[in-house]
Order: sequence, then C-alpha cells, then structure tokens
Amino acid sequence: MVRLYGLLFVAQLVLAVAALISCLSADEGEIRALPRIAWVLIILFFPLVGGVAWFVAGRPEPRRAAGQWRPGSGFPESERPRQKAPDDDPEFLKSLNQRRKEDAELFEQWEADLRRREEELRKEKDDPGRG
Repeated sequence: MVRLYGLLFVAQLVLAVAALISCLSADEGEIRALPRIAWVLIILFFPLVGGVAWFVAGRPEPRRAAGQWRPGSGFPESERPRQKAPDDDPEFLKSLNQRRKEDAELFEQWEADLRRREEELRKEKDDPGRG
C-alpha cells in the first residue's frame, strides 16, 4: 500500500512539474481562460487538479494548418522549408565549380605576374647600369 501511495505521489509531482513548465513556457497571449499567474498558483496549491486543469482548459490550442492538424505543426521549425544539404543542392555544386574556375584563373594570373617579376629581376641583375 505504501508503494502505491509513493507511486501516486511521484505521478502527481511529475504532472505538476510538467504543467508548470508548460504554463511558464507558453506565450502569454495564447494561454486560455485565466492569466498565467493564476494558472501558476492553481498548479502550485492544487498540484493534481491544477495540472489536469491546465492541460484541459489552459494550455494553448495546437495550431491548425488549413483545417488539418499534423504532427509537428505549431512549431516554427516545421513551418520553414527544409534546407538541402550542400552536396544535394545542384546550385551550390555549380557555384563550387564556378569558384574553382575563378581560383584557377587567379592562380594563373599570379603565376604570370611572378614570372614577369622574376624576369625583371634577372634582367636587372644581368644589366646593373640600367635602371
């Protein structure tokens, strides 16, 4: 019998904590029936009844999309379009190829500039009176 009472006490405590967390994390404008402070006091002073009442009458309703509820709706993350992984996005891969081409051209320009400077230094070294 003591185990049963202990189990019921733990269940009541878990319900009260879950209700408090849910109440405190809900947006103020979406809480139904009573203001947030009233719900917190009810849950604290009457944990079993307050927790059940919060989940039945106070908690914000889940958002519905076009009249249909779907799992995960109501969360901003589920309403945004999913991004593709970079290796699955053809536009990203094209931009990588374009970037590689630009890098190769820039590298060739640097090499040509380096060769030209080396050539100028050799000429200066061979002909010290010039310059």
